[in-house]
Amino acid sequence: MAVTQQLARVGEQYLAACRTRAAESPDGDHRWDPPAADCLDLDWAPAMLVRVCELAGIDEPYLAALRRATDGGAVPEVGFLHAHPHAIGPFGPPPTALGPKEVGRVSRLLGEIDLRAALAVLPADGRAAGKRIGLGAEGLVHGPGRYLTVHFDALRTFYAGAAERGLAVVSWWD
Repeated sequence: MAVTQQLARVGEQYLAACRTRAAESPDGDHRWDPPAADCLDLDWAPAMLVRVCELAGIDEPYLAALRRATDGGAVPEVGFLHAHPHAIGPFGPPPTALGPKEVGRVSRLLGEIDLRAALAVLPADGRAAGKRIGLGAEGLVHGPGRYLTVHFDALRTFYAGAAERGLAVVSWWD
């Protein structure tokens, strides 16, 4: 079973309802079930995306935003989603989240990252590019370019949608 990065866009009211259900349930069942259209599976791309941006010399505020987009933060607090037997990510660290205001900031900064320019600093040969990135990118059959572009574009679109709708983003590994 592969453990991959998961994100969900949810309203603060939804998080509050899940928190209340967990507190009222004898076994902590929060009944977490965000709509599939508001979920994103980033596979193993997050660390590779950060590494490419580091290699390209992307400025720190943009790197920090990329990290926060997948690592989340402490507000809103979502520790109740990590309580067994109903943990949403039992195979990784506890879930984290970014509130709507921070989602908007991260979305804006993600929108300014030129990933194609960042990828251009890598060797043209896919295998060599993957070795330069490391973190499993050397195993990507057709090289890292398309894989990372698809996942970055999905991440940027996901965050733009969350920011537009005033939603929080919850992050976990499952």
